[in-house]
Amino acid sequence: MNLQELLPFGAGIASFIVAGALVFWVTKQPTGTKEMMEISNAVKEGAAAFLKREMKIIIPIAIALSVIIGAFLQPSNGIAFAVGATLSAVAGIISLKITVKAAVRAANQSSNGLGKTFAIAFRGGATVGLAVPAMALLAITGLYLIFPDPITIAGVGIGASLIALFIRIGGGIFTKAADMGADLVGKIEVNIPEDDPRNPATIADNVGDNVGDAAGMGSDIYESYIVTLLASLLIGALIGAPELFLYPILIGASGMIASIIGIVIVGSKNIKDVMKPLNRSFYVSAAIAIGLNFVFTTQFIGNTPSAYALFGATVIGVVLVPVIQKITDRYTNYRFGPVKEIADSAKWGYASLTLMGMIKGLQSTGPFMIALVIAIMISYSISSTFAPEGSDPVLYGIFGTALTAMAMLSLAGIVLSIDAFGPIADNAGGIVEMTGMGEESRKVTDEIDAVGNTTKAVTKGFAIASAALAALAMIQAFQYEAARVFEGILELDYSLTNPAVIVGLLIGGLIPFFITGQLINGVSRAAGKMVDEVRRQFKADPGILAGTSKPDYAKCVDIATVASIKELWKPAIVAILAPIILGVLLGPTAVAGLLMGAVVTGILLAFYMANTGGAWDNAKKLIEMKGEKGTEEHKVSVVGDIIGDPFKDTAAPALNTVIKLLNTIAIVFVSAFVAILAI
Repeated sequence: MNLQELLPFGAGIASFIVAGALVFWVTKQPTGTKEMMEISNAVKEGAAAFLKREMKIIIPIAIALSVIIGAFLQPSNGIAFAVGATLSAVAGIISLKITVKAAVRAANQSSNGLGKTFAIAFRGGATVGLAVPAMALLAITGLYLIFPDPITIAGVGIGASLIALFIRIGGGIFTKAADMGADLVGKIEVNIPEDDPRNPATIADNVGDNVGDAAGMGSDIYESYIVTLLASLLIGALIGAPELFLYPILIGASGMIASIIGIVIVGSKNIKDVMKPLNRSFYVSAAIAIGLNFVFTTQFIGNTPSAYALFGATVIGVVLVPVIQKITDRYTNYRFGPVKEIADSAKWGYASLTLMGMIKGLQSTGPFMIALVIAIMISYSISSTFAPEGSDPVLYGIFGTALTAMAMLSLAGIVLSIDAFGPIADNAGGIVEMTGMGEESRKVTDEIDAVGNTTKAVTKGFAIASAALAALAMIQAFQYEAARVFEGILELDYSLTNPAVIVGLLIGGLIPFFITGQLINGVSRAAGKMVDEVRRQFKADPGILAGTSKPDYAKCVDIATVASIKELWKPAIVAILAPIILGVLLGPTAVAGLLMGAVVTGILLAFYMANTGGAWDNAKKLIEMKGEKGTEEHKVSVVGDIIGDPFKDTAAPALNTVIKLLNTIAIVFVSAFVAILAI
């Protein structure tokens, strides 16, 4: 094994070692009182029960698909699917377990100030941030070294995307059904605080934070990393230059090393603004990643103009991350105008706040799309312009754009670390409230949670942007693979004069809206059942509100579990069958149209919903931080937050995964189109 092959393995192993050290440190922190541990254990048991039921559905489906793909397409793709699916589930489970452990310890430290609470929350999140990308890097590196043709391991993308979609949908519906049920009855109807122990849905709400935000985001980033790296490998293989084969993997290794350093330098002393150490950590990681990318480029590709052009494409990817962060921060942070305007609009009632949130969310898509377009144009232009003589400049340009996406995802370790402390802080706040630790402790957890809302929105924007860039490369890879498979059988016309392309565009454009409707409807139905149960308990036992008797928390957890699993399979079926059915009926040109239509509408819809939901949430927090809890404006803002919950935590992140699942399904099954058409 040469140095190029050793580097990604070394980076992945080092990431696991540091993650293990962080886990050891977190678990050594005091857990707090017996009452705090009872709540933490209830959350842990509820999350475990949900995952157990979910896995009973997911595992048989995954095994069946692995066998089908291996038997009817390629054995290597069946193996790759199994690896991708298994590790996607593991990524979710790791995220879940660490979040539960860290939350109770962060709650216990909240009485000692912001610094110590932040340290536990961040280091717990950093464990997830290091472990999840390391799994993705090691998995695809190992598969690629065993099966050097990336088209034969494209099934790893299907496995990663499908399981991530299941976890995202199931967790997203669970968490928002519980959250909406708790808020609608607790805050609006009986006017009790968030996470009040008298609310029967409060444990379910805390469970939901773990299975939705923690497990869901872990599997989502793992899947994004896998598919983005796969896209780069596919295009690199089409170029056919041996020195480029491992280059995308080396970009992943550089980001992994940079993330480790960025995480280690985050301190906890004299913290007054949580964002400052987080921003410093990210910028240090980004600078190190750029430096390492330059070293790897010159050492393993050479000092040619084409090599420097590809390095330039990676710099664009790294720079794009803070650009997306700034755009998202601008539209979701309570310190800036858009959220302040939304909070002010609460004075004029529900309709005003709802409309203002939608306006700001729609406006946020403009700068986001401009940033993406600029990144695509520059990365494509410099890579195609300086393509080596005799090579295909179009492929080099596409490879440059794929490397931009890979450079973005290479920083997944630090980005996910900054994101994952959010649900830890949210859970810690719930424990503080339920155990009556006092207003000062709640202020500490609320401050971290408010920052967490913004960083969660940033991570969603990060995942959505990388999905767009990776999908563009995957679409090109699909077209080249289709041309190879259909050579001598069918002339492929991808122009807009071909009605099959137009039909594909329209169907692809519809899919994100159709799936969004399904998901929000699923949340609404599940939340309705939760509301009925909370009302029933309050009516059946007046002692609950009086504080003399204990609510039936387990019943609410069970309702959220059953309702979310019932909705689990519908969007996945659409994402799996749409490209296959269209490919069989109208051929690969229609599928290419479908993929492009889904990317265009999917990324804009996802970004709009993520930012709108995040802005509504922080508008509510801004009103609370002003000391206006219980006022009419606060009640209005709570309703805005409730509307935004399924936007930002269910539909938006699911669309990011749907886009990539459509692409990987299309590439893996393109040979099946020929076989069926021949019949």
